[in-house]
Amino acid sequence: MTDAPADRSSDLAPRTWIVTDGRLGMINQCRGLAAALGVQADEKQIELSPPWSWLPPSLTPARLAVLAQSGDQLSPPWPDLLIGTGRKSVAPALAVKRASGGKTFCVQIQNPDVALDKFDLVIAPGHDRLVGTNVLSTLGSLHGVTATVLDAARNQFADTLAGLPRSLVAVLLGGNNAVYRMDNAVATRLADNLATLARDNGYGLTITASPRTPPEAVAVITRRLETELETGQAVYWDSTGDNPYLGYLAHADAILVTGDSVNMVSEAAATGKPVHVIELAGGSDKFQRFHTTMTNAGITRPFSGAIENWSYTRPDDTARVAAEIHRRLATRGR
Repeated sequence: MTDAPADRSSDLAPRTWIVTDGRLGMINQCRGLAAALGVQADEKQIELSPPWSWLPPSLTPARLAVLAQSGDQLSPPWPDLLIGTGRKSVAPALAVKRASGGKTFCVQIQNPDVALDKFDLVIAPGHDRLVGTNVLSTLGSLHGVTATVLDAARNQFADTLAGLPRSLVAVLLGGNNAVYRMDNAVATRLADNLATLARDNGYGLTITASPRTPPEAVAVITRRLETELETGQAVYWDSTGDNPYLGYLAHADAILVTGDSVNMVSEAAATGKPVHVIELAGGSDKFQRFHTTMTNAGITRPFSGAIENWSYTRPDDTARVAAEIHRRLATRGR
């Protein structure tokens, strides 16, 4: 006599959409959460048509008609779970929730700038100061940098980085945004500090820039490190070949990261390695709250030209958020 097959309907992974405007920093947060949830997500990169593309979420109606034809369209079958982030995703996500008759569980990463109770769950860093029964606060941003991911990147880039001196410092350059500027003074000071680390202290350097890094800042840094780049004591990724960002994190003994990016600081902190934050010109109260929190938690320290060594417990907000989503999905409707 054979046992009847078990009912595994409750074990089926929810049909999941990721909805963003296509910016990589947004996509990576959603991908990281989907990976932690153990789901395969369909990625929807949407655009809004004027005038909705110009207006804040609070003035944009929760209608699918706000979508522009230039982006992905949203149509049934509706997902069980929708993960969105960015202001352009707010109205379309709520439109999907309405069209599904409320069956789609909507998770919004970052402050949606609308009434929070419109979403099933809002995930926001503590420095946003959001409060509600459907709000989960995180230390920094969500991401997909895990021990498994770092191990894979370490293997992938082992040969590429084998010739660099140890100890190895990864330098993650952001740049200009709404409140920060990477001006010539910052670039010159950083270039001098990096040259000192390499020449006087023997560090190897792996340097990568973001699309927001001013070309003139990159020129200042690479010119100052011309000898190190030529002799192989430093490498700068010029956007050719596979992106070595994760490889740099995996192989680094310490990390320098500019303070304009919560995402990059959070990803660096996931390594458990010393993370020094490079101060840029400008700033805001919200960014200052984030950096103060990270420093007080013993995770980051300001960069003053020297590399220090310390340890801390790696933040694991993404796994914690994923566990809470699973819990809420399992108990929904009870």
